[in-house]
Amino acid sequence: MTTGFFWDERCLWHSGGNYSGLLQVGGLVQPGGSLPDNPETKRRIVNLLHVTGLWSELATTSAPAATQDDILRVHPESYVRQFQEMSENGGGELGLRTPFGPGGYEIAAISAGLAKAALAATLNGTCQNAYALSRPPGHHCLPDFPNGFCLLANLAIAVEAARADNLTERVAIIDWDVHHGNGTEAIFFDRADTLTISVHQERNYPLDTGDFEDRGSGAGAGFNLNIPLPPGTGHVGYLEAFERLVMPALQGFQPDAIVIACGFDAGLVDPLSRMIASADTFRAMTEMVMEAADDLCGGRLMMAHEGGYAAEHVPFLAHAVLEAMSGSDIHAPDPFQLKFEGQQPSDRFNRYVSQLIAEMEEALGY
Repeated sequence: MTTGFFWDERCLWHSGGNYSGLLQVGGLVQPGGSLPDNPETKRRIVNLLHVTGLWSELATTSAPAATQDDILRVHPESYVRQFQEMSENGGGELGLRTPFGPGGYEIAAISAGLAKAALAATLNGTCQNAYALSRPPGHHCLPDFPNGFCLLANLAIAVEAARADNLTERVAIIDWDVHHGNGTEAIFFDRADTLTISVHQERNYPLDTGDFEDRGSGAGAGFNLNIPLPPGTGHVGYLEAFERLVMPALQGFQPDAIVIACGFDAGLVDPLSRMIASADTFRAMTEMVMEAADDLCGGRLMMAHEGGYAAEHVPFLAHAVLEAMSGSDIHAPDPFQLKFEGQQPSDRFNRYVSQLIAEMEEALGY
């Protein structure tokens, strides 16, 4: 079996809005540029895979769009109807920084469909593991309110479709996007069949979510874990957080499958974060979750693309993840490696991060 790579050129045609960076054009904000979420970072992943030859070692394919039934398991009919109507009438913006053009609903459904198919292929044994190059992303999307570039909750749609098809029951979702996975958290906050873990830069986005104390409610109490890390955490801090917090949580939950909200915006030169991660960081985190998947759930691991906005760096971070997932010997060296090594935090700062992790570890009883 091979690593599946699910992608569709139509997802790279998603567009809309008159933005300059994160600011809407108007007043003193001059035109020029676009939202940080643009197709170039994703297209360059595909390009790099072709150039290195790793593409030929992956099982590459598109997938059908998520059906309306798939989407309605997560999103209310009123939201879906409004999204469809705006899409048919030229596009617009439903929520916060979620612009889309004509046909935006159809493109978002394809993005969710890639995640659905990638998870199904992992669960039914078609692929050893799988990666979905989903765009628009999904982890910020609440059931009835899109935000942070996310229009449909791709991973939640994929997980609920797999459950409807009796492919899985207990799913662990690890979100290592640099921003808190508030949408995924909200959807599963009161449920015990889904462990949601978000490792993110503290108080980046959204500002009012992602606290360690938010552990789930009702039947879901204890099944949500937020790991907010300070800006500048770096390679050592990320791996320590995974070793001491994420891995024990997975062991305690005993999932049938592990799903990753795979954002690359913790990368060293990303414009929307300050976390100083490199290709080595993402490779190491991938290897850790692969080992956990082998131990806990027969290797069943799927990743869906989320953020990552440095077009010159994201392809190398994704390549490192796919090298690990596929076991390939093909390597694409991180061009920022020397800069990464020179800007890693001091031992004193690493001790500070380690103490924060220890406090969370103690509170969790590990």
